[in-house]
Amino acid sequence: MAEIGFYHLTRTDVFAALPALLGRTLQANEKALVVCPDETMLKALDERLWTCASPDWLPHGTAKTPHPEWQPIFITTQAEDNPAGAAFLFRLNGAGGDAAGFKRVFDLFDGNDEEAVAAARARWRAAKAEGHTLAYWKQEDTGWVKAG
Repeated sequence: MAEIGFYHLTRTDVFAALPALLGRTLQANEKALVVCPDETMLKALDERLWTCASPDWLPHGTAKTPHPEWQPIFITTQAEDNPAGAAFLFRLNGAGGDAAGFKRVFDLFDGNDEEAVAAARARWRAAKAEGHTLAYWKQEDTGWVKAG
C-alpha cells in the first residue's frame, strides 16, 4: 500500500506549490511521475519548472524529451506512462493515477474550488477503503500543516 498525502492548496496554485515538493523528492534520491489533467497544464508546468526560483534546478522531461527513461521528473497526462520507473506519483488537480506500485502519492488540489474539494474527499474515501496510509496537508500562513 502507498502513503498518500492530500495537499489542500489554499494560498498558492499548483505551479507555486509543486517545485518545493519535487525538490524534496530529488533530495531523497527518488524519481517523480507528475500527472496533469490536460496538455495545457502539462505545457505550462514544463515551462514553469525550467524557470522556477526555488529550487533553481528541477531537471524533467515529457514524452517529447529524448530518453524519457533518464528523467528524474517525468510530466505526463497518462498515469500509466512511467518510463523512468518513478516511485513518487504527483496527481494534479484531480488527474488520475492508481496508487498501486508507488511508494508515495501526492494529491494536490485547489482548495478554493468547491468541486475540486468534493472530488478530493471522494478520492480520500476510496484510498481509505483500499487500505492506503493517508495524510492531509493544508496550506497555512506559515506553510504546510499536517491535519490528519
